Amino acid sequence: MKLYVDPDLCIACGACISLCPEVYDWNDDGIAHVIVDEIPEDLEECAVDAMDSCPTEAIKEID
Repeated sequence: MKLYVDPDLCIACGACISLCPEVYDWNDDGIAHVIVDEIPEDLEECAVDAMDSCPTEAIKEID
C-alpha cells in the first residue's frame, strides 16, 4: 500500500500524525506528508485509520 498527502488539501490539523506517527510527519512547510515509500503491513491499519480521520480527505491511496 502506498499513500500520499495532497498538500493543497492538508490543513495541518495533525490528526494523521497523532494517529500514526510511524507513517506521517510534518514537512518543511508545516504540512503533513507520508514518510515511508511503502506502508509496512503492520502499520496499514493505523495508516488507514488516519486517512479515514482526515477532515479534508487529503490522504489518498496511490494505485
